[in-house]
Amino acid sequence: EDGSRLGKTIVFAKNSRHAAFIAERFDANYPHLKGSFARLIDYSVPYAQSLIDAFSEADKSPHIAVSVDMLDTGIDVPEVVNLVFFKIVRSKTKFWQMIGRGTRLRPDLFGPGEDKENFLIFDFCQNFEFFDQHPDLSDGAVGDSITRRLFVARVELIGEIDRREGVGADVRGVTVERLHREVAGMSLDNFIVRPHRRAVERFKVTEAWKALTDADREELVNEVAGLPSGIVDDDLPAKQFDLLLLSGQLALLRAETRLASCQREVRRLASDLEALGNIPAVGQQLALIIEVQTDVFWQDVTIGMLETVRVRLRDLIKLIEPGERRIVYTDFEDEIGSATDAAVGDAAVGIDSGRFRMKVRRFLEAHADHLALRKVRRAEQLTATDVAELERMFLAEGVGDEARLDAIRRDGGLGLFFRSLLGLDRQAAKAAFSGLVDLGSLSASQIQFIDMIVNHLTERGVIDPALLYESPFTDVSDQGLNGVFPPKESADVLAIVRRIAQTAAA
Repeated sequence: EDGSRLGKTIVFAKNSRHAAFIAERFDANYPHLKGSFARLIDYSVPYAQSLIDAFSEADKSPHIAVSVDMLDTGIDVPEVVNLVFFKIVRSKTKFWQMIGRGTRLRPDLFGPGEDKENFLIFDFCQNFEFFDQHPDLSDGAVGDSITRRLFVARVELIGEIDRREGVGADVRGVTVERLHREVAGMSLDNFIVRPHRRAVERFKVTEAWKALTDADREELVNEVAGLPSGIVDDDLPAKQFDLLLLSGQLALLRAETRLASCQREVRRLASDLEALGNIPAVGQQLALIIEVQTDVFWQDVTIGMLETVRVRLRDLIKLIEPGERRIVYTDFEDEIGSATDAAVGDAAVGIDSGRFRMKVRRFLEAHADHLALRKVRRAEQLTATDVAELERMFLAEGVGDEARLDAIRRDGGLGLFFRSLLGLDRQAAKAAFSGLVDLGSLSASQIQFIDMIVNHLTERGVIDPALLYESPFTDVSDQGLNGVFPPKESADVLAIVRRIAQTAAA
């Protein structure tokens, strides 16, 4: 997931006692994961099938299945990326069946567009030698986890702040508190932590963080960073956002040009969040979301301002569709060529889009009870008179000019634009689908699919029919809409979606 959590793993044990011992040793070394992350699964365990079902779901525990026979054959878990042979196998047929547990394909396992391409086998009992197999081998190279990268970046940030008098004292305090909690959560009994015991014990003491020398920071990076801790953050998008903002803070203090890359990424993510402004949690931070998209915010930005953005927006990043939120980090040095003059052209039109949307939202809030806007929200048909009145108000109150209005008309009209900001009333969205089929005859997957459409309409107001054949709808069925509904009902769903959009146009 983020380099911090082990992928789905099957450990093939010799017998129940052996399997129980393996699970017990895991729990002893990782007490904060005890009883859930690694589980014994064999015929002696009550509800073993329930554990197998949970293991078969990507985001559910257990993530390590210590098995005796039950998982050797038959189970199909595409997310499995590690197979551990802790037992001798002398049946070649069974040996290859066991290896087959890792061969299932899994698209997007490591993120959008990052499919499962291989898996690892750890053979501790010379089974490959016995069967005279010589698979393609490679040195196991594991990159730094995002948890370690965050730890290192925070240590570096403290160092940069300490080199400057009167800069970022509040940010330093928050950063130290976060790092100290992480170190305090490290178990000295863990076999990975044990070799670094002296350093961990030292930095478990609060006093050690008050004045960090260069040697202290080097010790933290080389000895402590990346060690397992009971302080776990499972929100990967939030951690990626943390790393992005930490990179920006470091670039700002070091006067590095990569601050511009951070700025572009933050503005892009803020724009994606703004489109979700109908979600209450996003709405509460909308002023900041729009502000960070403006040039003014970045003109005299400080590390404190970036810290505020990090803290207030980190928990919202997971709401952005995975394919849209992919955060790009740049670790390379920029090469600056010779300067040339260039015409800006129409680029300035998009610079203040954040301010424009804020102005539109204020207009919509001020006129929430207007009949035409209530129709927009409730998916009731707008008349030509309604549209003309909305356009008149749009111009008369200075929300936008004729050029802006013409651009909106070309994109579908003011009604659809307003609805994309207002969202659709949930009851109206549900009512639109109520006549499709008697709910009693719908399957669970069909109900789930319709609920997903309703949620999308509630948050964004409209839905492009093409999205019904993309993620997250393809999570219900690989074929999207057509895989969930028969042809006639699929056509009915598309007709309803189009009809909802048409109500916002005269």
